[in-house]
Amino acid sequence: MRALVISGGGSKGAYAGGVAEYLIKEKGRTYDMFLGTSTGSLLIPHLALGKLDKINKVFTSVNQNHIFSVNPFVVRKRGDREFVSIDFLNSLWQFIRMKRTFGESKALRRYLKKHFSYEEFLQIRETKKEVVVTVSNLSKNQVEYKSIKDFTYDEFCDWIWISCNYIPFMSLVKKNEFEYADGAFSCVVPIREAVLRGATEIDAIILESESMAYNKILGKNPFSLMISLFGHLTDQVERNDILIGKLAAKNRDVKLNLFYTPSKLTENSLIFNKKLMSTWWKQGYNYAKQKDEQAYHNELRAN
Repeated sequence: MRALVISGGGSKGAYAGGVAEYLIKEKGRTYDMFLGTSTGSLLIPHLALGKLDKINKVFTSVNQNHIFSVNPFVVRKRGDREFVSIDFLNSLWQFIRMKRTFGESKALRRYLKKHFSYEEFLQIRETKKEVVVTVSNLSKNQVEYKSIKDFTYDEFCDWIWISCNYIPFMSLVKKNEFEYADGAFSCVVPIREAVLRGATEIDAIILESESMAYNKILGKNPFSLMISLFGHLTDQVERNDILIGKLAAKNRDVKLNLFYTPSKLTENSLIFNKKLMSTWWKQGYNYAKQKDEQAYHNELRAN
């Protein structure tokens, strides 16, 4: 039983899409399970259907207006460079409205339902493939995994959306009397969950460089510093997920293939730039191709 796992990573999900496209389209890989966290949860329903061209177009066309109903960020240009900072007016408006987050992401839910239809939901159910998204139950202080097999269309769309809500910059959602947020706060790369669900081979796409050794640019005000801090914390969670996933795979004799990004893609993955994401998609595809060719040559030398 083969599983595809895609980590969280915001706009960097475009890179994962390119890797997945190569594995599915060129290598002919078929998967019984698709597991994703945050941006990974947006990709996996379309990957399960094999709709690579559609998800490429939909994902790389996302902009801030498709994500935020109240955008906490503002992008400013200085020459050819773009700088991201907090939109203090929108954040102040949120405080006045007594909201607990700097921004709202209800636009993302609308965008999700627009491009993932009820008919497509039923098609996945008919294929018997398992599509699982990761969410953080903040009320219970635990991670939860939501399978497409267990919910209605509207409910599952809610879980995909919740899996992407990177608070305090996006919506905090109350569902079934509990408060939920981005799955990356609990599990960035659900490799272990794929093992526990019976996978015998796993392709895991990790939207971070393997060494994670680079100097971060820390924010110059409390809000942007918070983004840097949250990035640091999710990096630590990701390291633990990978280590635990490797151990779980080794204990159950599961073949685990890891695909990292070759370098740091962005400092703020909550900024969605069509040109950059289209480039990352191509980079992901080419990286997977090069990795595959290198593995093939290594095998020839070994024989």
